[in-house]
Amino acid sequence: MNNELLWNKFLEKVKTSVNSMVYSTWFSKTFLLKIENTKATIVVPLDIHKKRLSESYQDLIITILKDLTGTTYDLDFILEQDVEKEQEKVIEEEKKEVSTIKKFKHESNLKPNYTFETFIVGNSNKLAHAAAFAVAESPGLTYNPLFIYGNSGLGKTHLMHAIGNYIQETSNKKVLYVTSEQFISDFSGIGRKDNNQVNENFNYADYFKDKYRNIDVLIIDDIQFLAGATQTQQEFFHTFTALHDNKKQIIISSDRSPNDLKLLEDRLRTRFSWGLTVDIYPPDLELRINILKKKISGSKIEKDFPEEVLEYIASNMASDVRQLEGAINRLLAYSMMMGGAPITLPLAIDALKDSINKGTSEKNDISKIQKVVADFFQISADDLKGKKRSASIAFPRQIAMFLARDILNESYQRIGLEFGGRDHSTVMHSCEKIQSDIKSNKNIRETVDKIKVNIS
Repeated sequence: MNNELLWNKFLEKVKTSVNSMVYSTWFSKTFLLKIENTKATIVVPLDIHKKRLSESYQDLIITILKDLTGTTYDLDFILEQDVEKEQEKVIEEEKKEVSTIKKFKHESNLKPNYTFETFIVGNSNKLAHAAAFAVAESPGLTYNPLFIYGNSGLGKTHLMHAIGNYIQETSNKKVLYVTSEQFISDFSGIGRKDNNQVNENFNYADYFKDKYRNIDVLIIDDIQFLAGATQTQQEFFHTFTALHDNKKQIIISSDRSPNDLKLLEDRLRTRFSWGLTVDIYPPDLELRINILKKKISGSKIEKDFPEEVLEYIASNMASDVRQLEGAINRLLAYSMMMGGAPITLPLAIDALKDSINKGTSEKNDISKIQKVVADFFQISADDLKGKKRSASIAFPRQIAMFLARDILNESYQRIGLEFGGRDHSTVMHSCEKIQSDIKSNKNIRETVDKIKVNIS
């Protein structure tokens, strides 16, 4: 059993032994680097993971590994940043032992926790998700290549790993995931003397071609980083052509569309458009909330996690899925540091104050809506946020709240914060009232339309 398969089975057993929050926080981003004699080396993201796993879950890890392998292992936790150093040590040791030509030992490099089941689908990514699943079901036959683009942190890498994992689970096809930096590094190795002089029988060029062409699915991340690497682009062109001609699936990601990759060769950009190009947009508010709910799903705190806290996080971290996950982890860690304090909105605001840009409440689009509405009704924006309940103030306030919801799709909780800290139920009532008035009252409908024109 190879390390990847072993760790995949290990994680499945962990899921049944701890709650989902513990699994997601401490185990989901770990992987097994190597096993030597009776020592298992496990890679973790941060020092806090090393501390937590060694202090609280070491016995559990040892027990599950023994159940799977029949061996009791000593555990060594290392950080992701130290993996490269560890791999360099392994390479040096292998060089000393090489006496005959070595073929490439295939490793897919896939992360087992990145699957279609763990990917949350919304309006911003549903096309990319559908295309990815179609490719996973018929690799090499549907949308080849598949080119996924969008800003960092929106789920491109997750989808690519999901395709690879699905293909491996449903077929015997060989899958390889690499970043463009890894491809550059591997190609550069052809010219390094130390690689070609390991022994007289070893040929690194053959090693490179075996790794990248003797596969069924090539997944390459962040292709934009090939820009400027002229010789590497030429090699990637030949690799792409060899795979495509043999109906091998190619999946590529980038932070921009093929047409915008001006520093790549024209012939490459043309080939990237042969199959299907799909983009992923930043998640809307609904998707951000669903992502957060998935994050806490099945945990002990799920039923006690206030909706207003989810809305607060989702409203203030709008562009990056990783930010959302990090906010939940930070909030839970902060709660533990405070002696297990219950999750509340004030606690969340305090815990995340360094993660949320200062001044956003003064410079956001809700502020613009408030100003336009106030100018239209010849009152001040402070009146909208104040306590006055006279009809001359309350009605414009309700319209401003409705427009913040209608135009910006902001949460009731966030709108309430921007209007003097009002309860989300008050905001909901205001929005529903104006919505009803628009349908039944022509004058109110025309008033709202005029204000919308001024906002745009």
